[in-house]
Amino acid sequence: MKRSDMSQKPSHKLRNTILTILLVLIVGGGAFAAYKVHNVKKAIDTSYRSAGISKSRDADGQIKAKKPVSILIMGTDTGALGRDYKGRTDTMMLVTMNPSKNKTTITSIPRDTAVNIPGYASESPAKINAAYAFGSAGTAIKTTQQLLNVPIDFYAIMNMGGMEKVINAVGGIDLTPTISFKYEGYTFTKGEETHMDGKKALAYSRMRYDDPQGDYGRQTRQRQVITTVIGQSGSINNLLNEDFLDSVSKQMQTDLTFSDLTGLAQNYRSAKKNVEQTHLQGTGHEINYQSMEVMSQSELQRVTNLNRENLGLSQADTGTIAVSASGN
Repeated sequence: MKRSDMSQKPSHKLRNTILTILLVLIVGGGAFAAYKVHNVKKAIDTSYRSAGISKSRDADGQIKAKKPVSILIMGTDTGALGRDYKGRTDTMMLVTMNPSKNKTTITSIPRDTAVNIPGYASESPAKINAAYAFGSAGTAIKTTQQLLNVPIDFYAIMNMGGMEKVINAVGGIDLTPTISFKYEGYTFTKGEETHMDGKKALAYSRMRYDDPQGDYGRQTRQRQVITTVIGQSGSINNLLNEDFLDSVSKQMQTDLTFSDLTGLAQNYRSAKKNVEQTHLQGTGHEINYQSMEVMSQSELQRVTNLNRENLGLSQADTGTIAVSASGN
């Protein structure tokens, strides 16, 4: 699989990939600013939770000034109900949006990436997906920032049970599996288009051990599910239903306010014109009796350059917390 896949002139709804995990809150793009505003604002207010840290720059000011922004998207399979979100993040994506360059970047970060987690020296080296479990959103943000030397303006996290509800609300999705496999009682055949409800779609996106590309293959299937939901026709009315929003908002949290989301929907549409997707590519090593993905300095620098450039920042060395094959 290619590390980088450039898509030209995608559907207008693709701009909403900035909130892939919080799809339900922004799938209508600018439409929510005028349609059922109360429903959406209520859901966002319910989902709001500060990251609990001092940001590296004025994030709200970036949106108000229509400057490039970054969002750390996370997904977890734990805490399906209530406000208990503790658990490791199965999905981590760094998204940058630059309205003046008409470009969005989406970088998948493998859950097993080996890092020294800031503030948790005794627990390190560790997999990056433990950062949220150790210290919630703030620690996940700090870890990603120090891994890549890229400022993180906002975060969004959603339990996968919430994504299941989203898929069911749009009437299911039609997907063509990239590989053949059986998982959680379902059979998927490569190249054979299949209609999937939420539970089946999540099973398709979760499997990784039988994928020849491991977690990298799973990341590809996750993005396939997400972009298919985004492009589902006739989904806006269903996703702006008050009861549905109330239900899903209990399974998500973000430090994006309603004002922030409105600003993104209204002023960052041009960023949809060029969407570049990539991922950090590492090699497997056993560190402290755990299987982890070690990233080379050149690979980290490549991703740092990509994200800093789209944020309008000068070139700089990549971060310093990645762990080498020796465990240091």
